[in-house]
Amino acid sequence: MSSRKPIQIVDLFAGPGGLGEGFSSYNEGRDFTIKVSAEMDPAARATLRLRAFYRALKFQFPDALHEYYTFCETGDLTSLSKIGAHAWAQADEEAQLIELGSVAGNNKLDAILDKRLDTSQPWVLIGGPPCQAYSIVGRARNRGKSGYSAADDHRHFLYREYLRIIQSKKPAIFVMENVKGILSSKIDGKNIFPDILRDLSDPNAALGNSSDKGRYRIFSLVSDDIYESGNDPESVISANFIIKAEQFGIPQARHRVILLGISEDLLVKEVHRLNPEPGLSVQEVIGSLPPLRSTITRGPDSYEKWSDTVLAHVMDLQQEASRSCQRSPKSIALAAEFGLLVKSFGTDDLSPGGLRVPKSQKWDGQTGSKLDKWYVDDRLRYWLNHEARGHMSSDLRRYVFAAAYGSAYKRSPKGHEDFNLSGLEPAHKNWKSGKFSDRFRVQLRGQPATTITSHIAKDGHYFIHYDPRQCRSLTVREAARLQTFPDNYFFLGNRSQQFHQVGNAVPPLLAYQIAELVSNILAGEKSRPPELENQLVAI
Repeated sequence: MSSRKPIQIVDLFAGPGGLGEGFSSYNEGRDFTIKVSAEMDPAARATLRLRAFYRALKFQFPDALHEYYTFCETGDLTSLSKIGAHAWAQADEEAQLIELGSVAGNNKLDAILDKRLDTSQPWVLIGGPPCQAYSIVGRARNRGKSGYSAADDHRHFLYREYLRIIQSKKPAIFVMENVKGILSSKIDGKNIFPDILRDLSDPNAALGNSSDKGRYRIFSLVSDDIYESGNDPESVISANFIIKAEQFGIPQARHRVILLGISEDLLVKEVHRLNPEPGLSVQEVIGSLPPLRSTITRGPDSYEKWSDTVLAHVMDLQQEASRSCQRSPKSIALAAEFGLLVKSFGTDDLSPGGLRVPKSQKWDGQTGSKLDKWYVDDRLRYWLNHEARGHMSSDLRRYVFAAAYGSAYKRSPKGHEDFNLSGLEPAHKNWKSGKFSDRFRVQLRGQPATTITSHIAKDGHYFIHYDPRQCRSLTVREAARLQTFPDNYFFLGNRSQQFHQVGNAVPPLLAYQIAELVSNILAGEKSRPPELENQLVAI
């Protein structure tokens, strides 16, 4: 067990706290402590503050931890004990509503750091500047805006707010995350990533300071690549800074750029890469959560109405698939899948779920893997944020088709060539162009999830549940599990805001692995502490 003081963490552009969760939970909170997390979105900040409250109780006042679970069950904070109120005030001080890049926001952050951060001790900066300007989808959307200029989009330069803190406060290590689109993003025809590498390796030079101190080596976490100040950033194989999360135990094919910056003042003999390990499948991670049904929008809703509507679609699709078997033998498997579904559909009186769903022995959330220590909390009496969306009847038809197709062929159907039965074509003039072939995508039982993105806040078309009997998109809790948030992580705000928080986050379990690496670097260790070997610490 480490006897040193916890290493200070500053979390910028924190979102709901995925990076911070991984670092603060490492070694049961003994190695890292968050001094401040800064986030501009009020709903995400509310989630951050609640999680800081949980950590304060768990690590400092464990006898009062029941007050967190009381909030999870009731939403009431008016009856806190003196200790609970102190923990809440501490959480309120840690999780700050700050718009970085604004004068007021920068001044607020600087004042907090001057007060709370001890720069005489090694500390770590983490965070991910907003990615909308860098993502492939975001750039395509921007090109469609009249008069849009990348050079005038302040989001391209928010990393410089991150850089400003590096230059002024000089962390021993920083961890910066972003979408892989940052590697190809351009301003005025010039790639921005080489400039980011150059700036991060020498923040003084980037911000017009002539000092030759305070430089950083930028390490890849998955290869031997290192970028140092003075090197040609154009010669860097930028793809070697991409982490493919599914290769490191995360049940999701999430590919992100993560840069590890280490001060040149630190004598680092060896930087360990992340250790590859297989992740679980979608079904292994969410299959033991309570099954739910969607609701019907644009009309009255009840279980009977929903069941009758979906079953009518299933029977109609089964008849069509059976007729098409004569023209296309590959339809036999799909027709058989619909036939089984007709016989078994509607045997359970499913609920649409809710913000709090009572737990039961049957649906216990167990994965049967070591990740149960990470996910499951026996003190939690409710599933949190487990509420199904409502869908139009036409989308219910597409969803049940996609889920049945995925079960039959072990892949998601694509575009008009696969969605070739009646009533499946959406009213979209470019549907047959090939540009929207993934418009409706089912998550496959035996594979990692596709990337959970912030788009999940808009609709569920890309995140259809694999079980056709539930005929719905993923819930916030299911998306959170695929992002490796523990079950006791409560997302606040309305449901769209909850989805947005989950989609934008860094998987906490991946952050946990990075925290282990950072802890070892700062301790001068070459291996993980014995008590952490071959196990995950429950949080």
